[in-house]
Amino acid sequence: MTKDVEVAEQGGEYSAKDYHDPPPAPLIDPEELTQWSFYRALTAEFIATLLFLYITVLTVIGYKSQTDPAKNADQCGGVGVLGIAWAFGGMIFVLVYCTAGISGGHINPAVTFGLFLARKVSLIRAVLYMVAQCLGAICGVGLVKAFQKSLYTKYGGGANELALGYNKGTGLGAEIIGTFVLVYTVFSATDPKRNARDSHVPAHYLVGIANAASPNPNSI
Repeated sequence: MTKDVEVAEQGGEYSAKDYHDPPPAPLIDPEELTQWSFYRALTAEFIATLLFLYITVLTVIGYKSQTDPAKNADQCGGVGVLGIAWAFGGMIFVLVYCTAGISGGHINPAVTFGLFLARKVSLIRAVLYMVAQCLGAICGVGLVKAFQKSLYTKYGGGANELALGYNKGTGLGAEIIGTFVLVYTVFSATDPKRNARDSHVPAHYLVGIANAASPNPNSI
């Protein structure tokens, strides 16, 4: 108990240490390859990334098809740019909550790479996570193309495009800042120096991830 009590440098006040700072993850941990939980985590990352790309790309394609000026002007205008943002944010919100207890809910190679640099995950886990995420993304978009081939081809696969008045440098800067906010949110929410938390995923973590993952309306 005495080890968990720290003396403040000024005032002589005592404060209980309410966190446990785990040691750095080993650079290479071959024992992970023998654990079922590791492969379950890879499966969770694959499925989560697949679902994320499948829903969000379909949403963008649907919006572009319904707002196409070549179509009937009386047709519904679609979900709108705000609806696309909700699709991105809502999907990442749900997927992180569902997979956080299984794989950590990375669902993004940038998050995995950042956690690896901070020695939160081993090299083996980081590499295989990113492979699973990329394969999940490819399969998710592949399903969209299989089910909506004509719309997928016509509207460029739902890829983001720079809005009028914005150059490629501005778009690149927005992506860099957005990714920085995303990874910063993950590190802030999972910092062991925060107050002790129970096993549930903190709500501010999910909200921050959703906001960071929401697309910029100027780039749709």
